[in-house]
Amino acid sequence: MEYNKKHKSASMAGKQKQYGAARVHQDKYNAPKPAPRANDLEPEEMEDTGLVIGRNAVRELLKSDREIDKILVRRGDREGSIVVLVAMAVEKGIPVVEVDKDKLDRMAGFAPHQGIVAMAAPKEYCTPEDILEIAKERGEAPLIVIADGITDPYNLGALIRCAEGCGAHGLIIPKRRAVGLTPLVSKASAGAVEHLAIAKVANIGATVRMLKKEGVWVFAAEAGGKPYYETDFRGPCALVFGSEGNGVSDLVTKEADVITSIPMYGKVNSFNVSTAASVILAEAAKQHRQS
Repeated sequence: MEYNKKHKSASMAGKQKQYGAARVHQDKYNAPKPAPRANDLEPEEMEDTGLVIGRNAVRELLKSDREIDKILVRRGDREGSIVVLVAMAVEKGIPVVEVDKDKLDRMAGFAPHQGIVAMAAPKEYCTPEDILEIAKERGEAPLIVIADGITDPYNLGALIRCAEGCGAHGLIIPKRRAVGLTPLVSKASAGAVEHLAIAKVANIGATVRMLKKEGVWVFAAEAGGKPYYETDFRGPCALVFGSEGNGVSDLVTKEADVITSIPMYGKVNSFNVSTAASVILAEAAKQHRQS
């Protein structure tokens, strides 16, 4: 009897352990899934939500005409540039709400938000024709940037910052297989996205052909071309920068009037797309202002 009692007790303990493991296993699969991090999403899954994260991006948003619903700041974080941003929001009559850091983390997709997130209307895209009109209104030859399939939000954001800083009249991105104007892009651009006209098109190749019919010369930044410092960028021009892995697509390269390159003298054979854009765009901007 004593053996049977011990055996029964051990058996029950084993079952409890087994059932307990089953409950843990079940809870594991029934537990709510954490929000995906922005870097884990495919370009098509990254939405243009209208959220603006980071201090520089929110500052430029407040300077723009975009409608802002409210601004969320980390609870207890009222120092440094946050104070200035809150004052700017209050002056414009925009509600400022203090929230816990966890909420800001979730809203920002766990990207660095620097204690501030703005909820605004999504930035409106324009058309390539609108970009040409902007140049016409300024009395300048068009200087247009085309992002051919860039999927990294940090690269696109840096490219936007570079394009705006060099005085480009607008930037064109594709609708598919590329990142759009997500919160990470806005943050990476340091708010430059608020001051640059951006068009989203169904077909980059068709857009290139349209621009050429309008008298715009198209330059593809690819290896094996003419050195950028020997290239004539004067007059209406569009500069095409390709994706991180594949560069400018073959179709667009064939459509381009000129292939321009940055000579490489080290052991690496290329620059990051935003770095290459800063070098070539600076030269194009200089030539435009000298012509």
